[in-house]
Amino acid sequence: MPLGVVGALFVHLRGTGRLYAQGVPRPQQLLTPGPTAVPPEVLSALAQPVIHHRSPDFAEVFALAQERLRAVFRTERDVLVFTSSGTGAFESAIVNLLSPGQRVLAVSQGEFGERWQAMARAFGCDVVPLAYAWGEAPSPDDLRTALAESGAQTVFLVHSETSTGVVCDLEQLLAVCAEADALSIVDAVSSLGAVPLETDAWGADVVVTGSQKALMTPPGLAFAAVSERAWVRAETATLPRFYWDWERQRRVQEKGSTPFTPATSTVVALTAALGLVLADGLEAAYARHRALGRACRAGIKAIGLELYSPDDDSAAVLTGALTPEGVDAVALRLALRDKHGITIAGGHGELVSRLFRIGHIGHVTVEQIAGAMTAIEVELAVVGADVEQGNAAPAALEAFGTVASA
Repeated sequence: MPLGVVGALFVHLRGTGRLYAQGVPRPQQLLTPGPTAVPPEVLSALAQPVIHHRSPDFAEVFALAQERLRAVFRTERDVLVFTSSGTGAFESAIVNLLSPGQRVLAVSQGEFGERWQAMARAFGCDVVPLAYAWGEAPSPDDLRTALAESGAQTVFLVHSETSTGVVCDLEQLLAVCAEADALSIVDAVSSLGAVPLETDAWGADVVVTGSQKALMTPPGLAFAAVSERAWVRAETATLPRFYWDWERQRRVQEKGSTPFTPATSTVVALTAALGLVLADGLEAAYARHRALGRACRAGIKAIGLELYSPDDDSAAVLTGALTPEGVDAVALRLALRDKHGITIAGGHGELVSRLFRIGHIGHVTVEQIAGAMTAIEVELAVVGADVEQGNAAPAALEAFGTVASA
């Protein structure tokens, strides 16, 4: 290729001394609840030469990934690995466990609980909703009553509702499912690795998640931990499946591969990321996420903004806040992105004009949280909001330090 053509493929970012391929956006600090930032060690693993998915090399890596997945899921079970988003793993649970017309109880307290209801209906299931207002947390007593009244033998639960920041008391909800002998399917897409989740000890039948959240890996992999009870149920389920066929997946995984071409390089990166998580231990990961949550909430309150997510340590995944009346949250997010190089998440539904969400799972530092607080102060002042600048970053750092030293 002529040198001039090669040179035309790259642009120089003024003041940075760095080259980027044309069409590749300038790097941003990702403070979203997913995808999350990826550590350098994981990026390095991702950049290794591609390996063949039927080779001994991949089988070795895949076996290590399985071992580490079981450790993070806190399970002795099979963990099925799919090349897909987390939603694909949830669809796999529906088609392997249910039959047309079968009644299911779907608990929802936000966008993602509603998504699971819609998915089950799309496959012809009889969906009984246990619906809460966005921002509320499900009650074990409500679940007990709903199970008794509906007669449903399958329950969908969202552990961390990413649209609101609410993390439910999953252990208590799973205990209710066990009382009713109902099969539990848990969406742990943004919770696994960020907050405690004991798959086996709490009796969860199916737990699904994705690679791109607290597991600090690029998007592209999804996982399902499946109990023996769920495997028995799968034997009688009649919904059609092909790509999502659990039995085929398990059979081929036992041989060190997957039925169809997996995202091999992402599996390599995942193995490195899980190694980082487990090196310090899950308890350290949980404590770090709690500390980051406290730091973010302290900063938001120092600015004078109203919290939308809970003001307690359950909100370790993300912090949701409302802009002052008359201040557009969408414009605020764009200003943070374009002027400060910080990407945060927006709101869903009716709150899109006021709600913004700051993710603090995965590869996030308290310095990044403090920097985001300062940037928010600056941009709110630009649009005329009554904000006293200079308080938020110190409040965030102090709250994090208090937790870290405890």
